[in-house]
Amino acid sequence: MTREKTDFWVGLFILLGVIALVFLALRAGNMSSFSFAPTYQASGYFDNIGGLKVRAPIKSSGVVVGRVSNIAFDNQRFQAVVTMDLQAQYEFPDDSSASILTSGLLGEQYIGLTPGGDDKMLADGGQIKFTQSAVVLEELISKFLYNSAAEEGRTDASQP
Repeated sequence: MTREKTDFWVGLFILLGVIALVFLALRAGNMSSFSFAPTYQASGYFDNIGGLKVRAPIKSSGVVVGRVSNIAFDNQRFQAVVTMDLQAQYEFPDDSSASILTSGLLGEQYIGLTPGGDDKMLADGGQIKFTQSAVVLEELISKFLYNSAAEEGRTDASQP
């Protein structure tokens, strides 16, 4: 092979390697699903968001209908405020509810939207009033252990 052919193949190999690295970086950062479709914003207040992150998916019936755009803390209500970018092609009633769910047992967290029955649709800048916080595994375990210890204490105290 001539020197020019060798240089061409080496350059092509390096170019493919760089493209693969960019693809992996976008996948790892959950940024590979950029969408230029028109969106509208809605927000919701949650007592506990668990491990929810910006760019987490928002799903309704298993279909991704948007992404989390911002997470902040409200100093007046002492709750987390989650701002969501919903795709304009999906409209939800004003009384829809949002829950923070986990895909799998220990998977990533996402927001599940359940449509309500109102005739009025959620507008841009609207607020989702019905929210359910994330289920934190550590809290469930501690409640179970505390209840088990309390039950054991009651049975021991009731016996002579």
